[in-house]
Amino acid sequence: MIINTKILDIEVLAEKIRELKSQGRIVVHCHGCFDLMHPGHIKHFQEARGMGDVLIVTVTPDRYVDKGPGRPAFNQDLRAESIAALECVNFVAINKWPTAEATLRLLRPDIYAKGQEFENLEDKTGKIQKEHDVIREIGANIRFTHGIVFSSTRLLNTYFRQ
Repeated sequence: MIINTKILDIEVLAEKIRELKSQGRIVVHCHGCFDLMHPGHIKHFQEARGMGDVLIVTVTPDRYVDKGPGRPAFNQDLRAESIAALECVNFVAINKWPTAEATLRLLRPDIYAKGQEFENLEDKTGKIQKEHDVIREIGANIRFTHGIVFSSTRLLNTYFRQ
């Protein structure tokens, strides 16, 4: 088994972020399911990394993935390992909660990066609005990437569920 030093327990990551911020580093945070790693995710992470000094990614745990039956296609450990393999990502943690709100309060990033599909602060789940409220509460900024957009759900349904 390979031990990946980029994958941390979320409380350990919170401590690491406090240390990095005390050194004046700008911490950027991406959060999501990231069930099927695709070019859109990679471009999103690369662009988000360019917004600051350190990129952290948190992954929705299996039990809270609400993408439909049979999801996630890949378990939380595989999703975290896949993201950690990317050069642009500094640290990865598996979230403990169903949404990013408590995670944002714990980690307190400088920038929360989401894809352009959330730029109008609307989604069918209402999660982005709640996350935006927490971002304002903790004094961080929300920024949006503008790369290629794919839907993991659509890709899985089109190519793998036939």
